[in-house]
Amino acid sequence: MTAQEVSDLASTLNLHLRLRTYLQQQYADLDDETLADTLEGISDLREILTQVIRSALEDEVLLSALSTRLSDMKARQARLRLRLDKKRKLVQRAMLEANVKALTEGDFSAFLRSASPALEVTSEDKIPLSFWKPQPPVLDRHALLEALKSGTQIDGASLMEGQTQLCVRSR
Repeated sequence: MTAQEVSDLASTLNLHLRLRTYLQQQYADLDDETLADTLEGISDLREILTQVIRSALEDEVLLSALSTRLSDMKARQARLRLRLDKKRKLVQRAMLEANVKALTEGDFSAFLRSASPALEVTSEDKIPLSFWKPQPPVLDRHALLEALKSGTQIDGASLMEGQTQLCVRSR
């Protein structure tokens, strides 16, 4: 949302609220439906809110499209990484079998070397505790919420009144 849109919404809301207060003061016997109809006729608040919601729906569509695109690109990245690994292993195996220690060209050089020792864990339960990192406990918010909903009393947690939310459904 641009700064101008925020400003437009704020000023329109402010005008709407002032008009509502004025009408309520001038016409104390005005019922809620008549007040709402009158305000709708003299205020642009509904139109501004409609524009903001439509803009949010467009952002939602863009976000969905980007998520799909990112997912496709990650899958492509994984395929490229696999292809890269296969090519490197193919060259490594061929160089080993042919006893080619190095390959030097104008745009690259490649050589075989011994790698540093790698770790292979064969049985985690036999490894001494001194090699384990303690992990801080993580609150299981879902389980806590379900327990509270089922009526269990838990010190340090409670259910709070649900907040007002904006629900927008598009066709």
